[in-house]
Amino acid sequence: MLGTDFTKGSPNWVDLGSPDTVGAAAFYTAVFGWEFASAGPDAGGYGFFQQDGQTVAALGPLTEEGASSAWTLYFQTPDADATAKAAESAGGTVRAEPMDVMDAGRMAQLSDPAGADFALWQPGTTKGLQRTSENNTLCWAELHVPQPLAAIDFYGKLFGWRSQEMEAPGMTYRVLSTAEGDLQDTSFGGVAELQEGGDHARWIPYFAVADADDIVARAQGNGGSVVMPAADIPDVGRIAWLADPFGAPFAVLKPAPQQ
Repeated sequence: MLGTDFTKGSPNWVDLGSPDTVGAAAFYTAVFGWEFASAGPDAGGYGFFQQDGQTVAALGPLTEEGASSAWTLYFQTPDADATAKAAESAGGTVRAEPMDVMDAGRMAQLSDPAGADFALWQPGTTKGLQRTSENNTLCWAELHVPQPLAAIDFYGKLFGWRSQEMEAPGMTYRVLSTAEGDLQDTSFGGVAELQEGGDHARWIPYFAVADADDIVARAQGNGGSVVMPAADIPDVGRIAWLADPFGAPFAVLKPAPQQ
């Protein structure tokens, strides 16, 4: 599971772009119990979802023309400019060139060769999320693409990620780990083949929860929808895919007890 001792390639930030930040803040407050704190008058409506005063995610208005509401995962890099260039050389697209976010850090918005959007974060004063892998916080990052091996090769060139195959119901799942350290201890996400009927390649954030069915009910009761009903995955836990009222998909996971 994801920690907060971020290294190269770690998911270290996640934010939501929404056409209605007030409505989105109300939804996630009702579902996860988060509080929303504005980043200030110069932040263009951007702000932070917090739990006990600790940042667990962020929210801002849509900034790209024609963009749909979506969560974006950020991966740590020591050099956003070099990583953006490497992504272009490997067949990816730079949607927003590297830029400084005041003294907080340096970011860039990219898409991989399959079209899955992601972002880079080069830490400044903001190292990343302050709380992960606890109830109602980010715990896993999952990529759905038509060609998983090609995707692993692309991200490996950027971050040095390692992968291990794991058999899952109806598919081969590949667990991702950062470049150094114990494979299991540094695992943070996975890659799955985009299933027939899947509309496009994408990253999906998973949030750990105490009760997946309760979160499903909360989401539905506050204008969200169920993309994939809650189901038990052996040795993983109980998972559901949801969408907020503005169409942004996300997933929740009640982890299985550790053996």
